[in-house]
Parts: sequence; structure tokens; C-alpha cells
Amino acid sequence: MTARDRLLALFVVLLWGVNFIAIDFGLQHFPPLFFGGLRFALIALPTILFVPRPKVRWQWLVGYGLGFGTLQFAFLFVAIEVGMPTGLASLVLQASAPFTVILGALLLRERLNALQGLGIAIAVLGMVAIGWNRAQDAALLPVVLTLLGALGWAFGNLCNRKANPQNPLHLALWMSVVPPLPMFALSAFVEGPVVGWQAVWTSFTTQTGLYALCGLAYIIVFATVIGSGVWTALMGRNPASSVAPFTLLVPVVGFTSAWLVLNEQPDPFELVAGAVVVGGVLLGSIRRGKPVELPEPEPVLTPAR
Repeated sequence: MTARDRLLALFVVLLWGVNFIAIDFGLQHFPPLFFGGLRFALIALPTILFVPRPKVRWQWLVGYGLGFGTLQFAFLFVAIEVGMPTGLASLVLQASAPFTVILGALLLRERLNALQGLGIAIAVLGMVAIGWNRAQDAALLPVVLTLLGALGWAFGNLCNRKANPQNPLHLALWMSVVPPLPMFALSAFVEGPVVGWQAVWTSFTTQTGLYALCGLAYIIVFATVIGSGVWTALMGRNPASSVAPFTLLVPVVGFTSAWLVLNEQPDPFELVAGAVVVGGVLLGSIRRGKPVELPEPEPVLTPAR
């Protein structure tokens, strides 16, 4: 990775770390599955009308939307709703990084050099230490749900990598077309067909609802459009094994923002372990030697528009 790409990755880390505060605000008012569907629907509608569809195979676009969008956020939002602490959620979700590296090696035949492997191992060790310290206060079900969300993110990363779009932002926006229908369907079945729409109606009349709308705006503009757009570009021009470890830095921002906004107090052990995560990610982002060449994507035929 170039120095510029590392700075862009750190920028996305900042956006996604603060995003957990926005999610907390939103879930104080909206039911989780409906909130996820609403988040993507508000992006999908203008995308269909004004953004050209990326010239990628449909299976990679749908796979990216189902993994990165539907599975990740359905599991994550439900996990927070049933008791996953915000700071701990920002940590456990970053299991997507080792998941991505492992799946990239198995499915895309991407290779790790010794330095990358050492850096990822150090970062994971720091993440596990923080998780062990925090998991004493968390029930098992929320942790498992968050891990399933991380696995969905990892599958989305690989579909993004295989799509190899000419315009990464277009792919990030069109990915949002996939999640609304399955998430609204799940919401109607699990949460009830009118609960979410009632929450929309009352969101303009209560303080909690206004905070939820502010959280929703942040998630759409900063976390999804800007953050996912930059992330898609980084995944498209760098090996997954170099980009994915940066997500291990998100909990550092997540813990800090939770401390400043939600008054969650990190203890010194977590701060030391967070420093270990930072060092491991920076070490794991270094890629020496000749990169592995991936086969060129096959041309995609699309109907004239």
C-alpha cells in the first residue's frame, strides 16, 4: 500500500469508529432490522435514479450487497439491540479482518508474507486481549451475532475484490440497492409490519427521535457514502490482506468516542491492548516482495442504457 492509501484507510477508520455512536442513537428509537433497511433504502433510491450502474458482474454486486450490507448490519444492529455494548461491538466486528485474510487465502489464493502474518497476529492478539477484558460483561448471544456480522463483512470484502469496478464509488452506492428488500421483509416478519413506520412518524416529535435522525444522517453520508466509497476503492487496488487489517483500528476510535459521548470509561489494560492493535495493523499493512498477480476480470456485457 502507498502512504496515501494508508492515510485514506485511517480516515475510513475514523468515520467507522464514530459510526457506532450514530448506530446507538438510531437504535434508541428505531427497531434494528427496520433501521438497517431504512438506512440503505434512503441511499438506494437516488442511486437508481442518478448513478450509472457499475459495469461489474451481477453476482459480485449482489454478493457485496448481501455480505457487506444485509448480513453485516442485520446481525450487528440486532446484537446491539439485545445488549451488545457499543465499544465491545466496535471490537468484535473487526473479526472481519482475519476472516477476510483467511477467506482471501482460501478462495482468492492471496499470499501473506512473514511480516504481514506477524503484524496480523500481533493485532489479533491485542484485539483478543481487549475482548477478553470486556466480554466479562457481555452475554454470549450478542457476541455471536456480532461475529456473524463480521463474517458477512468478510464475504462482502471478497465480492468487492472480485468485482474490480472501474468506479468504486458507483459500486459502493449500488451495493445499497440490495439490502432494503430482505431487511424490510425480515423486519415485517420479526418486528411487525407497522412498528418501524410508526417510529418514522414519531421521530420528528421526540428528542430521542431527532437524535436517531441525526444518527441516520451520519450513517448514510459519512459511514456509507464516503466511508464505503473510499474503502471500496482501497479494496479494489490493493490486496485484501493489506487493507482488511486496518479495520482492527476501528475499536480504538470506537472506545474513544464511546468514552467522550456515552461516558464509557476504558481501563488502562484496554488502552495498552489498543496500542498493540495499532502497531500490529501498521506492521501488517507492509507488503514486501512482488505482489501476487490476480487474473484479469472477464469483460462484462451490459445492455445499452
